[in-house]
Amino acid sequence: MKFVIPGGTGQVGTILRRELSAAGHDVVVLSRNPSGPGEVHWDGATPGPWAAEVDGSDVVVNLAGRSVNCRYTPANLRQMMDSRVHSARAVGEAIAAAERPPRVWLQMSTATVYAHRADAANDEATGVIGGGESGVPGYWGYSVDIAKAWEREQEKAGTPHTRKVALRAAMVMSPDRGGVFEVLLRLARLGLGGPVGGGAQYVSWIHDRDFARAVEFLVARDDIEGPVNLAAPGPLPQRALMRALRDAWGIPVGLPATRWMAEIGAFVLRSDTELLLKSRRVVPGRLLEAGFDFRHPEWPEAADDLVRRLRGRAAR
Repeated sequence: MKFVIPGGTGQVGTILRRELSAAGHDVVVLSRNPSGPGEVHWDGATPGPWAAEVDGSDVVVNLAGRSVNCRYTPANLRQMMDSRVHSARAVGEAIAAAERPPRVWLQMSTATVYAHRADAANDEATGVIGGGESGVPGYWGYSVDIAKAWEREQEKAGTPHTRKVALRAAMVMSPDRGGVFEVLLRLARLGLGGPVGGGAQYVSWIHDRDFARAVEFLVARDDIEGPVNLAAPGPLPQRALMRALRDAWGIPVGLPATRWMAEIGAFVLRSDTELLLKSRRVVPGRLLEAGFDFRHPEWPEAADDLVRRLRGRAAR
């Protein structure tokens, strides 16, 4: 099959491109800065010659959007919103105009759409959408607004011959450089891999190979559309996640960090504490109901696998 991946040069796109290519699929990446074979230029906002790649393709997986690993300034939040909404609109317009539209459009979304909570898990049917929680920074609601606007742009696109799925993805854990796993492991190796702000907040995650397998699964299942949680069935508190990561690498101790310490660290790293402190307890209700088999459902084993792969690459 031919896959077109707008915004496919980032970490998640690199994972998906690698796994799909290894499975024998034809993969075309749309990028603002194409740099090699299989990459085509687009501006992420307006129709252009790139739309010819969509016409006649089998699957579009839109991953485009400004990275969330930044300071949540008003300007950055606006760029995060615009880059997601405008790219989704452009993809929808290209599909609508295609003579041979793809049969499925997978649109990246985020598990951040759900409320900050630890009392119960959020699945697609009963999960609580965030934005109105008390006791959290007000700007966290803007991240939820971004997610809702992202999904709404796909929903309203006039693509009657193309099935649409919104991928409410948790943190994708991979041994590749530049991803969240590398950041967490660096903190652990520096002795800073302890609980943050008490560590009770839940972390939802998905192993990189399960992410790619879930994409292929959703492509094959013509009966699934709408929002789907791409998260392992075993979310866990942040303190337990970091303890398992330390165990996987062989690090005995991880110093804890208070909320104000996390604020300082996030400022130094040019990131934001929402990524550390928001409780994302998300489970893959629809994937499990449809019979998807997670190869890495629980974090301790997944962390062992990721560490083993990382060390294997370093040894080569």
